[in-house]
Amino acid sequence: MLENALIMVAIIFLINVVYVSMFTVRMIFTLKGKRYIAALVGMVEVVIYVIGLGLVLDNLNEIQNLIAYALGFGLGVIIGSMIEEKLALGYIVVNVTSSNPDIKFTQQIREKGFGVTSWYAYGMEGDRLAMQILTPRKYELSLYELIQGIDPKAFIISYEPKQIHGGFWVKQVKKSKIQKHHEELVEEHEKEKEEE
Repeated sequence: MLENALIMVAIIFLINVVYVSMFTVRMIFTLKGKRYIAALVGMVEVVIYVIGLGLVLDNLNEIQNLIAYALGFGLGVIIGSMIEEKLALGYIVVNVTSSNPDIKFTQQIREKGFGVTSWYAYGMEGDRLAMQILTPRKYELSLYELIQGIDPKAFIISYEPKQIHGGFWVKQVKKSKIQKHHEELVEEHEKEKEEE
């Protein structure tokens, strides 16, 4: 009897982890405008949801089933957000303001394959270099490291654009340069970990 109860708890827990993870992924696809993929994920998601909820409702008098359902839900949220980070769909716009307008900031970022629009600005304490950089989300952290390597005091704001039309990204993205820069950073981090 105890073995059956443990199996039921494990099944409910796993079903809810999978369900909530799929729910998160479906929402990401929906927000990114990938409605057909979202619909397919949603179809599988709802079948899993009905099975899991049915198991809990059929055994409502067993508190461990409710606890397993709740724990599975929480872990599903965490796993879903981790999947979303790995998918890194879409683009990010990074606005950078450097207090040193003489740094060859724009040139160094373009050499790594990123599209940059820059202009001179005036801040509270004088001249500034302002830049707007668009990058695929999967290269976001690499871009931050590049920026901070050029100017550790740079002011950075990022956001996700809803729609992109025209410009550098529509014509041709230099992904090979960005990918190469990203891989170099990953190698550096791995070497640092090995040396520790």
